[in-house]
Amino acid sequence: MCRGGTGHAETVEVEFDPTQVSYRQLVELFFDLHDPTAEMDAQYRSAIFTHSPEQRAEALAARDRLQRSGELEGKIATEVVPAGPFWPAEAYHQQYLEKGGFAPACHRRSGTRTTL
Repeated sequence: MCRGGTGHAETVEVEFDPTQVSYRQLVELFFDLHDPTAEMDAQYRSAIFTHSPEQRAEALAARDRLQRSGELEGKIATEVVPAGPFWPAEAYHQQYLEKGGFAPACHRRSGTRTTL
């Protein structure tokens, strides 16, 4: 994975209760906190992995709304693709940023938190 070439992406799988938070709210939060214009190595690419046609449509609509808003200086690089299998990271990669004292490289609103 570290050398790239696998086609895999380092990501987070989010499980949520739609009676508590909508998928649309989660996608909007993703775009609020994350810099979708950041182009990175393949394993760190910006992507939303969807589990249904409805999720895909919602993610694409949110991406397109943001691009049209003029809020961003660049073109959105975030892919919206069907989810495949997710595998847990090795133990040393769990909570990697916190363990290493690293700051996320692709946040656009550091410190901003949207209440769901």
